[in-house]
Amino acid sequence: MDNIRVYLFAFCLFCLPSLTDAQTTNQSNMPPVVQPDTSKNTLMMPLNPQDTGKNGSGQFLTLQQCIEYAMQHQPALNKALINVNITKETNSVNLSGLLPQASASGDFIHYLQQSNNNSSSVSTGTPTGTGTTSTSTTRSGYTNTFIPGVSVTQSIFNPSLLYAYKSAPLYLKQAQQVTDSTKIFLVSSVSKSFYNVLLTLEQINVFKEDTTRLGKNLRDAYHQYKGGIVDETDYEEAAITLNNSKAQLKQATENVVPQYAALKQLMGYPVEKEFNVSFDTVQMIKGIYIDTTQQLQYEKRIEFQQIKTSKDLQTQLVNYYRTSYLPTLSAFYNYNLAFENNKFSDILSNSYPSQLVGLSFSIPIFTGFSRIHNLKKAKLQQQIIGWDETDLKLQINKEYRTALANYKGNYYNLQLLQKNVAMAKRVYFVVTLQYKQGIVPYLNVITAESNLITSEISYLNALFQVLSNKIDLEKAMGSINY
Repeated sequence: MDNIRVYLFAFCLFCLPSLTDAQTTNQSNMPPVVQPDTSKNTLMMPLNPQDTGKNGSGQFLTLQQCIEYAMQHQPALNKALINVNITKETNSVNLSGLLPQASASGDFIHYLQQSNNNSSSVSTGTPTGTGTTSTSTTRSGYTNTFIPGVSVTQSIFNPSLLYAYKSAPLYLKQAQQVTDSTKIFLVSSVSKSFYNVLLTLEQINVFKEDTTRLGKNLRDAYHQYKGGIVDETDYEEAAITLNNSKAQLKQATENVVPQYAALKQLMGYPVEKEFNVSFDTVQMIKGIYIDTTQQLQYEKRIEFQQIKTSKDLQTQLVNYYRTSYLPTLSAFYNYNLAFENNKFSDILSNSYPSQLVGLSFSIPIFTGFSRIHNLKKAKLQQQIIGWDETDLKLQINKEYRTALANYKGNYYNLQLLQKNVAMAKRVYFVVTLQYKQGIVPYLNVITAESNLITSEISYLNALFQVLSNKIDLEKAMGSINY
């Protein structure tokens, strides 16, 4: 067999010129074949790494930097942070009734007609349980009367204020948990979107290498065809394969544009600015590992913590309706200064001060059974929250089992595909040499090339799928750090 290969090689070396001349006449009736220019492979990327202009496209951001940027500029997170401050102010408004309440008032009276036994009713501003003010009657024979006064009240016991006091920290905790939930969503979403962009960019690199490789094969097939070694079909098959690779390259190039837009949306990145993604392949490979022996702990999930806070708030509401029959008690102090005179210009010449202090209380005797019905309603709502907790546990367990199964399956698939890539490269290298030696037809080269590109793309898909599965598993276990 080795001797035959030597004879074939010698025959091709010495007889090729004469065979070429002989085939020139036969090929004169065939349409001319235009040699393609595959030396240039221009790929327009959405971002230009060499551009360091005003648009900021020369900026490279790692995954951690993208997450940190999102934590500062993402609109949803900033709204959640504002809601925390709104909750603080709302609590301050609700608790303002615990502080003394002071007000000033005054009455100016001018009598158009008065009897000999004239009496004027002077408001003292004293609050009562019905929300009105008590009055005192004084004897006056003056035409003009001016009575300014100051009223101060202090709540001693009020079921509504007690409920507001106990619920205030829970409402603040609830708002902060919404912010934490938004942060967890951002870390998960930005990471997965970042991996999607990297996957497409890596696919573009694979397709570029494939296009370059197929371009070289096309030139070799063209020269062999012109030299009479192979027929026209080998050259055409090489051209078809190259065109298919170019189409895949173009599609991947277009796909990366909306993926960048999705990443910018999650980050809150300005539309008019651009950036490039940066990553360390070694660190990324190391980052796919996670301890799958950890036990699921429901308490780590932010949704479970939110349910617990809702239960605490509902418990406070039930307690409020239970004690709403208790009386309200408050203290008050009033100071009045009466000015009286028949002449308006001298009305401030004479004053008659008065002041008083006292307690005010109010007891709800009958409210149409509203307190009882509100209490029953609150207890029913409490039962609903309990069932929400049960349903949430089932949902968390399903998410955890699904994420764990996907991670294990795709991780095993990744290991196999990594071996496939190494074998596919070896097979393509050997088949290419065999084709150049005339041992195998070009169809074998096409098959080996197809297997190689499929193995590389499948490996990339599996790699980034495992990374996404890891994010889902960490989210299901409540172990995402932010």
